[in-house]
Amino acid sequence: MSRPVIESQGLTRRFGDLTAVEDVSFRVGKGEIFGLLGPNGSGKSTIIRMLCGVLPPSEGDAQVLGFDVRSDAEQIKRRIGYMSQKFSLYPDLSVRENLEFYGRIYGLDSQRLEQRITEVLDLMSLADRVDQLAMNLSGGWKQRLALGCALIHEPEVMFLDEPTAGIDPVARRQLWDLLFELSGRGITLFVTTHYMDEAERCSSVGYIYLSKLLVLGDTNDLKGLPEVTPQGTRRFELILPSPAAQLVRLRSMDGVLDATLFGDTIHALVSDNWSETSLIEQLEMEPSEVEIRPIAPTLEDVFVTLTGAADQRHQAGESSGPTLRLDEDEPDGAEPHEEPHAPDAGPPSPKSKLNGRATDGFTAICFKEFSHIRRQPATLFFLLIVPVIQTLIFGYAIETQIENIPTVVYDLDGRRYSHHLVDAFVNTRKFDVVRQAFDEESFRRAMTSGECKVGVMIPPDYSDRIVRGEQVAVQVLIDGSDSQVATTALNAANLLGTQLSIGIARSSAEAAQSGPSRDPTGKPALPIEMRPRLLYNPDLESSHFFVPGLVGIILQLVTLFLTSFAIVREREMGTLEQLFVTPVGRAGLMLGKLTPYAMLGFVETLIVLTVMVYVFGVPIHGSIPLLLALSILFLICSLGLGLLVSTLAKTQVAALMFAFMIMLPSVLLSGFMFPRSEMPPIIYLITYAIPVTYFIEILRGIVLRGSDFIDLIPSVLGLTICCIAILSLSIARFRKQLE
Repeated sequence: MSRPVIESQGLTRRFGDLTAVEDVSFRVGKGEIFGLLGPNGSGKSTIIRMLCGVLPPSEGDAQVLGFDVRSDAEQIKRRIGYMSQKFSLYPDLSVRENLEFYGRIYGLDSQRLEQRITEVLDLMSLADRVDQLAMNLSGGWKQRLALGCALIHEPEVMFLDEPTAGIDPVARRQLWDLLFELSGRGITLFVTTHYMDEAERCSSVGYIYLSKLLVLGDTNDLKGLPEVTPQGTRRFELILPSPAAQLVRLRSMDGVLDATLFGDTIHALVSDNWSETSLIEQLEMEPSEVEIRPIAPTLEDVFVTLTGAADQRHQAGESSGPTLRLDEDEPDGAEPHEEPHAPDAGPPSPKSKLNGRATDGFTAICFKEFSHIRRQPATLFFLLIVPVIQTLIFGYAIETQIENIPTVVYDLDGRRYSHHLVDAFVNTRKFDVVRQAFDEESFRRAMTSGECKVGVMIPPDYSDRIVRGEQVAVQVLIDGSDSQVATTALNAANLLGTQLSIGIARSSAEAAQSGPSRDPTGKPALPIEMRPRLLYNPDLESSHFFVPGLVGIILQLVTLFLTSFAIVREREMGTLEQLFVTPVGRAGLMLGKLTPYAMLGFVETLIVLTVMVYVFGVPIHGSIPLLLALSILFLICSLGLGLLVSTLAKTQVAALMFAFMIMLPSVLLSGFMFPRSEMPPIIYLITYAIPVTYFIEILRGIVLRGSDFIDLIPSVLGLTICCIAILSLSIARFRKQLE
């Protein structure tokens, strides 16, 4: 035998305590049709996934086209075609669009792609259905399309996992005619099936049962195995009336080793000392009613016999033995391994009596639902942990009373009386002096950047005027973009000015019988005149505060939910596994999904900003190009967050829960509704990990305060770090392999 195209040695795959494939070895030559047979759950699909490089083996080795399935998986994927058991193409794409998609995945240029589409359409007889949506095709035509997509790049090896499952006999025959034609062209075919008639058409077959390969070889040689028709036995076919009723009697007779229905006939394996006449006599029927003739074993007889023998050994706790190989060129079978003892099955429970009550089945349904919940960690997490998080957020993080408003002081006086004034601002607990400005530019920057919400400017002659009994004006600039904070600051500043003036007036009255101070016209006046000025939102309209923040929340909400389902939906449809067998890269797959949504998100940004300006009357005071550029950065970050969710969630329901869990802190902790400065230190630090926190600061800075890029550097830097971290984590978590 020449160098095999596919070869495995001791291939084994375990999923926790479950061994799905154990010690499987075989070879497949060029142009062969190798059939791997076995019942559902025997390990056929697992073997194909390991050979295609999307499921790493637990033990053993395998090579496809000379490439190792462990280290050269991407090289294998470029040269093979894969057709999964379930139809896994895109139902909302047409026949042509599906073919074009897979052609581009494999890097075919436009000219070559068009040529291959024409050839595949002709080969699959799909030319008259080229514009039909895949979802509208019948089962047989869907399989033809799936086979065509797997052939678009002219692979050398085709893996077909039960390609005829669920289609009618005519479509099965036509599909096998196509497979024979492909084999004639030199393409090696690896086919899994549980149909015996399909196994008969294969060049060689292997039969896997209980995760082990029981037999391997040519179909005719398999029928001649001594285990199938043991020495001292014969096989008969019986044609008789009521075969199902007679089958029970036949199986109870001494000397009948096996009896099985085949349509309207019975195939029986009996001791060779039984003749046709003795069988008829035992059945107590007239010879004219029964037709008996000797037959050779069928392929189904082979597998039924071997399966029964394997079951007996398994129940006895014995090894299933080495693989029976009928081709001398095949590698020797692996050493036998001990099978674990099957747990003893208890006696069957008695049947329940139906009493017709409305509560019938309550216990069964209740236990079933508890089992579902127990096996869904995401459900338990959202049921038990999320309410605790919500309680903590509402209990500790949400504070409606405004205190510690970030304040910048520009003290041009710098003497004792001005220091007393600054201390008075701090002692109100409404103002928190976080910065001292020493020039007008830094004072302005502190306000336009949003670092400070209040700016206090003390004039250079403040102390002199207080001593001379003259009225002095203190300028208080208030950021009106947050109406709640601005109202608190305005009231606190006015009240502070009144209280300080009353204190000075009381002291002056005790020393003299005249007024404590006078204004520039000479009239009695309060010693300190607070002159608050509302910046950015002088009318304190709440829409000017909420709408820019709402833009950020809406953009994250839409993009997060769109992309959260991107990979999860493909996983549930089966198209993700189909993509895993292609040479598309991890970054290419994820960024390819992100780009269209990013473009749609940008259009959505323009729409939402237009509504903000023309419906709510919130003008954009800053640079529109800067706003759009930073919006793109946020969109990429938000889409990456959605992709991260789709790598964490296994179902669309879980994806919805994860997306909700992300949106909750985004709304409550980002500063959209409640001031972050009022939150406890630990939660305040957590807000820095929320991307929309930075984008809301950017929106309010550019839209309301007219901030430039220098003002926004801290927010831009924070958003950039979040974007890089989220995208990196999404790509790192994503693997082109099944779990």
